[in-house]
Formats: sequence, structure tokens, C-alpha cells
Amino acid sequence: TTTRLVKFSRKKFLLTDTVGFIDRLPITLIEAFRSTLEETIYSDLILLVVDVSEPLATVDKKLKVCLETIDRIGVSGIPIITALNKIDLISRDELQRKMDMLRGMAPKPVPVSALYGLNLDQLKEEITRTLQSFARASFRLPMTDGAMSFISWLFNRADVQKIEYAGNEAYVVFEAVPWFAEKVVSHVKELGGKIESFQS
Repeated sequence: TTTRLVKFSRKKFLLTDTVGFIDRLPITLIEAFRSTLEETIYSDLILLVVDVSEPLATVDKKLKVCLETIDRIGVSGIPIITALNKIDLISRDELQRKMDMLRGMAPKPVPVSALYGLNLDQLKEEITRTLQSFARASFRLPMTDGAMSFISWLFNRADVQKIEYAGNEAYVVFEAVPWFAEKVVSHVKELGGKIESFQS
């Protein structure tokens, strides 16, 4: 797994390249890959890269396996964009035929060529549209070991814009996609904290 900080549409994101999904992946292996797949569980967006130059039956099978695995690890509610890569290796007619066949299955398909940079602007626009809806929230949290671990966890998974320590509490302002922000708010309450604001 490779994780690095990137700036996209004037916001900071962590980009993580996860392990490839395998056909009939046993639940024991899913558990073994838990540390890798954990980043997927807390993602704002899943960019599913598919080699569209392969035979249609192969593309169809791999896409189904990926979507089934995403569902099995509990991240089916996260927005997905499908990058149909290697379009430089097939004709326009073949690409159109495959896109027509995959349209009902591949979430938000965008044909691209990473090698030649084809349609990458279109892919960026789709990513921007998907990520433009952010929630902004602030909260106060009593300083405990659990609170410190939670704040550290939040730093790695959201855009923490401000944090202040005063007395025996921490004041935090962050931005995240709405579903994740709501998850954070719920956890803050469980830790005995107070929500100061929430805007979506």
C-alpha cells in the first residue's frame, strides 16, 4: 500500500493504492488484508481502475469481483468512479461497445489512458464533482487517552483545519464528506464531547 498527500481542487487528500481484489477472496484473507483495506473503509472516494483493453468477459468478471469485494468489506456506500484504463490499446468502436455493455455495472465510467494522459481532465472533473460536497464541523472534547487517540485518528482521515488545547479540553474544526462527518460527530458524543457547529 502506498499512501501520499496530494492537493486536488484546492483541498488536501491522502491517496492510497490498495491491494488488488482477487476472485473468491476468502474471508480469512480479507481479515489478513484488514490493515490495507482499512484505508478504503474510511475513504471519501473509491477510484476503481479497470483494464478495458482486456476481453469484455474478463473486464465484466473483474468488475463484478471488485464491486462484490467492496460490498463485503462494508464500503458500498462510498462514491465510486470507474476509470476504464488503456483505451489507447483498443479502437473507438470497441471502446464504445464495451462502455455500452458496462454502463449499467461500472459506477460513473470514465475512459482514460494513463500512459498517454487521455481524458485525465475529464476524470479530474468527475472526481471534483463527487468530492465538492463537504461538511464542516467543530467540537470540544475532554482530554482523555481515548480522546487523544481519536484526534490522531481524525488527522489521518479528514481535513483538520484547526485544533486548540485549553485547560482540560481540545477544540477541533474539520471538513469531511457528509457521511464521514456524521460518523465523527457520533463518536465525539460517545466520548463525552460537545458539537459546536455542523454545516453541510
